[in-house]
Parts: sequence; structure tokens; C-alpha cells
Amino acid sequence: MSEAPVVAEQDVAAIGPGRLVLVVGPSGAGKDTLLGLAKAACADDRNILFARRLITRQASASEDNEEISAETFQRGIVNGDYAMHWDAHGHRYALSRAIDDEIRAGRTVIANVSRTVIAAARRAYANAVVVSITAPPDVLAARLAARARTSDGQLGARLARTVDETTSVPDFTIVNSGTADYHARQLVRVIKGERWDC
Repeated sequence: MSEAPVVAEQDVAAIGPGRLVLVVGPSGAGKDTLLGLAKAACADDRNILFARRLITRQASASEDNEEISAETFQRGIVNGDYAMHWDAHGHRYALSRAIDDEIRAGRTVIANVSRTVIAAARRAYANAVVVSITAPPDVLAARLAARARTSDGQLGARLARTVDETTSVPDFTIVNSGTADYHARQLVRVIKGERWDC
């Protein structure tokens, strides 16, 4: 299965004026934990929305994803239902085209995506912001081992996966090796357009 990403081509100018906050990083970095805490912190703000991914693997309790079959996923591609989709780790992922309407309405949409979609997303959206969440290699390995999710496939393959960093340079990097609450506050500051590193 190819890992080539697809971001829907636009016939008009880049989508805005709202912001698209793309959260990326290696498996085990703690993206879902920080996103969950940030979502709770932003729950009262109707202009901030956390996109739900569609995935062709079993969703876990720690993720806000919707599991769909490979056949349903493919139909969505044919029907043009996705703002972007990509393959990774033997599974398929997508974001609904509904995020485009929210961004056009001036809202901020936050999405956990593959680093492979960054370059295309920056072209398609007027205000794309990329937040990389990472951790030291030993921390990544320990978290993945503790997660023990059967759909993750080979632990070594996840840890060894690389992406062309020249096309996926983040605007912000959070090294998630401290407390989850602290790093979630950093993420919330990025989401709200505030100073993030305090």
C-alpha cells in the first residue's frame, strides 16, 4: 500500500479565512493524549473544532477516530468526500470535506494527520499551522510497547518510519517529555494563536 497522500485540489483560492492546525509526529509521541486534553480545554469555544479522522483500522479508546471499512473508505474517495486522505502503517486515514466549510466560516480546525500531507495542505489552505509533537526515541519506544495495540503492526517499523522533512517543516515543535498537562497547555496556546512557549 502506498503512503502517497492526497489533499483535494481546489478550483479557487486557498481555503480560508479560518485556520487549519495540523498536529503531526511519530507514533508514541503522545499526540492523542495532548489532543484530548486540548479539546477539553477548548470545549467552550464554538470557533475551535477538533476533526475526527476516518480510519480503516479499529479505533481505540484513546483516539477520537471513526472506524470504517476499506470499501466505505474507497467509496468516499470516489465520491470526493474527503478534504485529504493518506495511507500509513498499512491503514488508510481521511478527514471529511466538512472541515473546509468550517474553515471558510472562519473557525479553527485541529487535525491529527500524517506528515506526508503537510506540503499539499499548505497549498490548499490559506492559514495552515503545523505543530510537531515528538519525544526522545527511548520514550517513543516505551510508549508504543505499553500501548500494545494489535493494529499498530510491527513496533520496529513504526519507530523506523521516516518522512521527507524538507516538505514537512513544522511551525512549532512540542517535545512531549514532561507532564501532559504542561504540553497540552502549549498546544492550546498554538490553537488560540497565543505565545506557545511559556
